[in-house]
Amino acid sequence: QVQLVESGGGLVQAGGSLRLSCAASGIIFSSNSMGWYRQAPAKQRELVATITNGGSTSYADSVKGRFTISRGNAKNTVYLQMNSLKPEDTAVYYCVYHDYITGENYWGQGTQVTVSS
Repeated sequence: QVQLVESGGGLVQAGGSLRLSCAASGIIFSSNSMGWYRQAPAKQRELVATITNGGSTSYADSVKGRFTISRGNAKNTVYLQMNSLKPEDTAVYYCVYHDYITGENYWGQGTQVTVSS
């Protein structure tokens, strides 16, 4: 079982920055990826960015060039640096851990990001 704890959400003006953090605990295997999804009101949850334990990254087109995903040295922490935020980035952001061995996904509780215009 993997537990995820997110932090770093909040209210920011358009053009501002926020940094989200997610710490994983429990059984952590080397073959995994971590990432961020977001869900805005009345919309489906969508992928924002992912990073493998080897450091390969992928981003949604809507955040490329503005958001950067990274992992801590211990590999059990993932960060999302969000710059040039827009009102349409407003959503609840969820951290996810994907175990390549079992195929399971573990989710954090979510953290609210609100960007005012």
